[in-house]
This record gives sequence, structure tokens and C-alpha cells, in this order.
Amino acid sequence: MMKVKKNSSAKKRFKLTGTGKIKRKKAFKRHILTKKGTKQKRRLGQTGLVDKADEKLVKRMLNL
Repeated sequence: MMKVKKNSSAKKRFKLTGTGKIKRKKAFKRHILTKKGTKQKRRLGQTGLVDKADEKLVKRMLNL
């Protein structure tokens, strides 16, 4: 029987917390940062959680 592979891109993008939630990075912090405020850039630097609606899909990609 073949091994079930994890999705390589999902492996790099998501981490599991101790309580079983999925952490993610926030979008819009790569370029064109001059027009964004300091407060917005600071908030974008923090990690967020994957939405409840998407959790099942991400867990399937990570074989959890």
C-alpha cells in the first residue's frame, strides 16, 4: 500500500497549535508597504487562525 503524502505547500504555510487549531500567516505584507500604516503593518506581522469553514480542508491537506 502506498504512503499518503501531505500537501507540500500546506506543510510550509500552516502550523498546528497545542489545542488543535491551525495557525497561518496574514496576507498583504510582502510589497507596496509605503502606503500602509504602521499599525496595519504591525497587525499583518502577527499570526492568525484558519477560519472554521476552512479548517476541514486544511486538515485534509495535512493528513490530520
